[in-house]
Amino acid sequence: MPRPSELLDAAECRFLARALGEWGGPARSGDAMAYALGFADAADLLAGCGRLAAELRGDLPLSAADWARVLLAAEVVFASDLVGSGTEWSTTTGWDDAESLRRLRSVQRKLGPVLRGQYGGRPGG
Repeated sequence: MPRPSELLDAAECRFLARALGEWGGPARSGDAMAYALGFADAADLLAGCGRLAAELRGDLPLSAADWARVLLAAEVVFASDLVGSGTEWSTTTGWDDAESLRRLRSVQRKLGPVLRGQYGGRPGG
């Protein structure tokens, strides 16, 4: 599977890694949300986001299922004020909302081809 640097620029990788880190900080997930994001439960979400952030920073290849987990976890943590960082995003990350949205949209466009088989279902292992 592709390495992060083969799909995204460095700023996009930093954005995603930072977004994943929010799950261990201000963002909180119950088991149901974690499951919807492609993880077994809330504990798996925390561990998985830590692993995935490290793999992004290390430019290690991610499976299509892991790319789907990364993208969905970043989308939810950025936008949701109920379970994610939401309105506190810029305070907790230092990333401006407008710039974050531009990066997120760019990532969504670039990951489309990698995620084609993942749409509408739960990511597999």
